[in-house]
Amino acid sequence: MKLIERTFYLDKLKDVMGTPDIKVITGVRRSGKSKLLEAFMEYVRQTDKNANIMHVNYSLSEYEPLLEYHKLNEYVEQAYQEGKTNYIFIDEVQMCDGFEKAINNFHATEKYDIYITGSNAFLLSSDLATLFTGRTFEIEVYPFSFTEFMQYYDLSDQYAAFNRYLTEGGMAGSFLYKTPEAKYDYIADVFSTLIVRDIQKKYKIRNMPLMDRLCDFLIDNISNLTSTRSIAAAFTKEQFKTNDRTISAYIKYLCNAFAFYKVRRYDIKGKRYLASNDKYYLSDHSFKYARLGTKNADYGRLMENIVAIELLRRGYELYAGVLYKKEIDFVAIKRNEKLYIQVANMIDDPDTFEREVSPLLKIADAYPKMIISRTRQEMYQHEGVKIVDIADWLLV
Repeated sequence: MKLIERTFYLDKLKDVMGTPDIKVITGVRRSGKSKLLEAFMEYVRQTDKNANIMHVNYSLSEYEPLLEYHKLNEYVEQAYQEGKTNYIFIDEVQMCDGFEKAINNFHATEKYDIYITGSNAFLLSSDLATLFTGRTFEIEVYPFSFTEFMQYYDLSDQYAAFNRYLTEGGMAGSFLYKTPEAKYDYIADVFSTLIVRDIQKKYKIRNMPLMDRLCDFLIDNISNLTSTRSIAAAFTKEQFKTNDRTISAYIKYLCNAFAFYKVRRYDIKGKRYLASNDKYYLSDHSFKYARLGTKNADYGRLMENIVAIELLRRGYELYAGVLYKKEIDFVAIKRNEKLYIQVANMIDDPDTFEREVSPLLKIADAYPKMIISRTRQEMYQHEGVKIVDIADWLLV
């Protein structure tokens, strides 16, 4: 498989190189965590001539003897070299029984620079502080961005490239397949046999038909306001016996595994978060095609999904804005920075443009406001609102 250097994530790892933190690489299955770890290991080999690298990849059978934490401890202690910079790289760490005891032991000795990856259902962001007594630094890896997609395929026309990205997505493993059918078969398999299977194993879920139905519902309703109570009521009518507590738990599991991201609502005028109705976005929009097909694709909602993931990748907190009963797709916040964003497939029609721009013009504060669409032209402004082509914005 062709490899590209994912500098966005490599730079993050370089920045924490040598710190006492336990570096934990997370992200949805098949997003490239293992390849990133390997690329960083190679960087360490080239730049630190005093490095002693200990690498365990539990996906390989040669490391089966280390599937218990005492054995892992012994292996690392025997490989330790006095006077060297000792690096530990462990891939799929959750496969080691009692892995957290081994990692905590390595950290407590203050002799190692530690980097780990693992299955997301078993190495949850919310559990890191509980699992590890030392400080953790989490690096979340997403599927290929549009920039990485263009780099992989060596594309130069961003507008034509975006049309491809909109249908192919960023799951790099699918790039090896020649036909759309084969690509989507691969992506569907990742979702069903890796992401959902991990969740089933972690939480001992028995009602998998309900979980599968919920996945399809959330995929079909990306960017729509959704409540667990309404989902439970709809499913009950379909003869799926359930309740809002079960639906809420299942959605939490899916978000924990990075299959979906939840976006809460934010009252712009009242400056408060709203408890009712959330939005959900897929970690990669290609999962929608793979699970539900390409017929009657709603490109506006798929573009909104792409923008949501890109904003999260860039480190923004993300909310769905509400102002005078009008919806604003995204309120993106990062420290003192705030952006208001509307996403639309096409805004050539005057009525469509008015519908998208009018909520932004009603916002009283001076933070930047923009519409992201397929304009295929350079950025321009309308009464202070930036109008930006989505391909151009993704490449910034």
